[in-house]
Amino acid sequence: MKIEAIDCYYLSMPNILDTGDGSQDALLIRVQAGEYVGWGECEAAPLVSIASLVCPMSHSACKPVRASLLDQELNDTADINRIGNLVRENSMDLLQTDHTQSGVDIAMWDLMGKKLDAPVYQLLGYKKSYPKTPYASLLFGDTPQETLEKALRVRADGYKAVKFGWGPFGRGTVAEDEDQLHAAREGLSQDGLLLVDVGTVWGDDVERASQRLKAFQETGVTWVEEPFVSGALDSYRTLASMGGDIKLAGGEGCHNYHMAQQMIDHAALGCVQIDAGRIGGISICKRVADYAHARGISYVNHTFTSHLALSASIQAYAGLEHDTLCEYPVESQSLGVDMTQNHIERDANGQIHLPEAPGLGIRPDLLALEKYLVDVEIKVHNQVIYRTPTLPATA
Repeated sequence: MKIEAIDCYYLSMPNILDTGDGSQDALLIRVQAGEYVGWGECEAAPLVSIASLVCPMSHSACKPVRASLLDQELNDTADINRIGNLVRENSMDLLQTDHTQSGVDIAMWDLMGKKLDAPVYQLLGYKKSYPKTPYASLLFGDTPQETLEKALRVRADGYKAVKFGWGPFGRGTVAEDEDQLHAAREGLSQDGLLLVDVGTVWGDDVERASQRLKAFQETGVTWVEEPFVSGALDSYRTLASMGGDIKLAGGEGCHNYHMAQQMIDHAALGCVQIDAGRIGGISICKRVADYAHARGISYVNHTFTSHLALSASIQAYAGLEHDTLCEYPVESQSLGVDMTQNHIERDANGQIHLPEAPGLGIRPDLLALEKYLVDVEIKVHNQVIYRTPTLPATA
């Protein structure tokens, strides 16, 4: 069978707020080949990714992404990797390529799972999908009191691990950050696993980061995530040497395999975090998970949006028994919740399991998404090269 259609749907909340909340808009991708359909999601600005899919060719290494997709044979999992390589070859100078291809790749795995009647993790070579321990992923409150209340709420809801990130943290004084950390720890109690995401706020400034190490240690922080931008390998390595038992986590900013490999090899990470909707899809995630496992580095997903993205992000390390933590969105906007008909819920022990269903096992809620659909038209030389497609009647 051949890829007959690549449809992309720009979805958005009515008002976008200037906060670190990535669930306010989304780009949903639909791939059709023969009688089968697969769905994926990009972790990127939707309009930019649509443009990379349809833009006119600039030269031989800067072609629109869809030029390497339409009419390609898609009969087995080897074709998914072959097509991904073709996209990267033909669009390597189009810097949005990997973000856009991420959603396409996820959709192709979903489609192939439906064709072969198997969950994606089995197609990736895993015999079993191990349960993961979800950590509630939250933004720091604007005040320590708000952070305390958030921590109390998720603790009461049964979460054993919580990550606070972004918000005001790292932007003010050391004392202000200390208050935030102590508030989080108080709300979680001493037995709760506390993780902190700094959101690259310190750039590559090791001195500013090191000023918070005492507070991280006092409050029992397990890992500090993205203290620096993804390429600041020396800064990561230096801070790691100063941190004692505190691990560094990073990698969500990696948008190809080689960036992730460099982080694993040279940033002294304890955990590498990869976003399936950003790095190039499930195919690249699996390569990174395999490499991290071989190097003794824990692999963790990065997901702050929908449960379609959540399922996609877990597939690549589903069969790694000892990589147990999983980022779990708990503060998504209504778009993130309404995106799918079903969700990955916690069991009685507080763990989550991938659906034992073909493909990703998560179905978009197309009726619910109608109200989020953004009407877009792109013209070049007065010819329409993209217009928002109509959502189909069924997924």
